This record gives sequence, C-alpha cells and structure tokens, in this order.
Amino acid sequence: MESLFPFAQIVTATILMILILLQQRGTALGSLFGSSDGGSYATRRGIQKHLLVATIGVGIVFIALSLAHFVL
Repeated sequence: MESLFPFAQIVTATILMILILLQQRGTALGSLFGSSDGGSYATRRGIQKHLLVATIGVGIVFIALSLAHFVL
C-alpha cells in the first residue's frame, strides 16, 4: 500500500499541472493591481468553469494523498 502513494501522487500532480496550464490566460497580475479596462468582472462559463472545478477537485485529492502518505 505504501508503494502506491508515490505513484498516485505523481499521477495526480501531473493531472493538476495539465489542468492549471489549460486555464484561460490573459488575466495575469494586471487584474490584481487594477487594469486599465475598468476592472470588469468576468464570469467563467462552459469549459472554463468545468476546468476550474476539476482543478479544485484534483488539488483536494492531491492534498489528501499527501496527508495520508504522511500519516500512514
């Protein structure tokens, strides 16, 4: 069982990196400090919303695997 944790963490981390890289680009740090376009709020729709939910889910699974590996 203990040899399964590193493999699961590597797979989960790879999926998490892919999901993060697929996120919409163009928001960068400009929106953090106030952008010149009025700072309008954009809602996520369609595939972007599903990518966000999947990224959060996979991130939670990765953290749970890390904590389980540390405890066990």
